[in-house]
Parts: sequence; structure tokens; C-alpha cells
Amino acid sequence: MACPHNGMLPAALADLGARPVRWSACRAVGPVTLAETRRLSRIIERLQPDLVHLHSSKAGLAGRLALRGRRPTVFQPHAWSFLAATGPQRPAALAWERYATRWAHCTIFVSERERDDGIQYGVPAPGAVVHNGIDLDRFQPANDADRTAARTRLGLPDGPTAVCVGRICRQKGQDLLMAAWPAIRAAVPGATLALVGDGPAAGSLAAGAPAGVIFAGPVADPRPWYAAANVVVQPSRWEGMALTQLEAMACARCVVATDVGGAGEMLPASSRHALVPAGDITGLVVATVTRLNCSALAGREAAAARARICAEFDQRRMVAAVRGIYAGLLGSG
Repeated sequence: MACPHNGMLPAALADLGARPVRWSACRAVGPVTLAETRRLSRIIERLQPDLVHLHSSKAGLAGRLALRGRRPTVFQPHAWSFLAATGPQRPAALAWERYATRWAHCTIFVSERERDDGIQYGVPAPGAVVHNGIDLDRFQPANDADRTAARTRLGLPDGPTAVCVGRICRQKGQDLLMAAWPAIRAAVPGATLALVGDGPAAGSLAAGAPAGVIFAGPVADPRPWYAAANVVVQPSRWEGMALTQLEAMACARCVVATDVGGAGEMLPASSRHALVPAGDITGLVVATVTRLNCSALAGREAAAARARICAEFDQRRMVAAVRGIYAGLLGSG
């Protein structure tokens, strides 16, 4: 796995027995991108892989430039770059994706919505939908006793609790949830919102945080935070398929999510009214208050969420599907 050596990924890979290879790269596209592409090209030439799998838009940019189809190449956007871009960068990102698709032998979409977004914006990417999967042995359902114990361990008040897990940035929409929070807390007195994660927007959001908001910072294991929650909120502006939503559902927690990426594909049919339009602050208020105030509804949705994950989003299904794609590409030469 070629990846930057900052963050938790290299250690996690080592724990799994994989070998991280240092690739110096940053998130943003800019003057350094050409040098990052050259570094990745040297790594590929040194390792001589039979197949290269590029995850997310930055690796997809550098990797496809470096390879240009000369080796079997799989590209997995995990949310299209042109959905994240703003201003003049957006048409440039869209033009790039339309051009570079010729250099991917297969594009893996993590949701039907991600594939449909590509079609809508004119990106002719041949590929397959492979839903993200969760380790169901690791993410186990949490009951009421687990909720109480988790709150005690985390130092949280024993009252209605909403949790949002993810990188604190524009994409994940924590600013929208913060804007909704005063109205949520007015309807559910004493409620707590825990924002779990770190990112470029953390400082500015913390500086203007309303009452009842806790910034937990980055954590190695989010499971205690899911256990502590009455509802998990995913207010993203765009996604491919959010792993945090899958994790929360696997832990038997009801979820309020914005209708982006694969959010609607994850939720069971009985929970579709927990899906709100992206950017709809009023919708976030209503959906979150409803579940904080009605434990019976939250409990029914939580049980259905766990059943849905077990039936459709087991990590083993995902691995088998990706392995099949690899075998097809390698078998065809």
C-alpha cells in the first residue's frame, strides 16, 4: 500500500500484515501534484505490481497520470472529485474525470448513486458497483446497558445524546449540524452533541460552539461513541458511501443522514424518513429531535439497521466482489 505516512493508516496496515510504502502526497491538487505523480511512478516501477488499485480522487489523479493504462488499473473514487470542487476547479475536475476514465480498466463505485452521478455528469466509466462493507465481528450491536457504560467511560452526561463521527471539514457538514443544534437542544433540553474527529474546520467550529456540544477529537476506536449515542447523525454535503454510517448501523444505532451518495441505499426501507436533503437544516432538526424524543422509534430503526447491515454490507461480500474484479482483469491479460 503506497500512502502518506502521517495519520493512522500506516499503523493500521502494519497491524493487518500489509506493507505500507511511503508516498509523500497531500490532499490538495496544486503545483506539487506533478512531483507526487513522479514519486508514485517510481514506486510502481520499483514494486512491479500486476495490478494497481487507486483509492479516492487524489490517488486516482496521480496514479492514472503515472500509469496511463499500461498496467491493469482499478480506480475507486469514494465520491467524485467534481462534487467536492468549487469555483473554477469544478469544471476542471469534471473535464479531468471525463478524460482520465480511458486509463482505468475498471471503476469501482461504492454506491449506485455514485455510478449514477458519473453518468449524469458525462463520465463514461465502465465498472461495477461494490458496496462498502463492515467487519461485523468488530462492530457489534450495543444495548442500553452498553450505552450507559460507554457514557460513564467517556465522561458524557447520562441524557439524550447525538453523535457525529468523521473528519471535521466542509464535506462532512458538521457546520450544518452545529447550525441545527440550538433548535434541537431547545426541543430536547439537556441533549448532548459529540463531534468525534479532527480536521481543518475543527478550530473554527469549536470557537463558536453552542451549549451542549462536545469536541472529542480524533479517536482510534469509534465504537464507544456509537454505543453512547441515541442517534448518530451524518450531515454530509457529498459522499460515496460513508463508512461511519455503516459502522453506526452495525452497532445497532439509528441514523439520521443527508441524502447524498449511498446513504439511502444503506438505510432500511422503514428508516427512509430519517433521510433529509443535503443542506436542509430544518430537516436535520426534525429528524434528530424525533429520534431523541422517541426511544421506541429509535430502537426499532436501530434493530432494522443492524439487520440491514448483516444482510447486505458484510465486509466479506465486498472483499469477494473486489477479488473477482481483480481476477477478471488479470485473467484477461
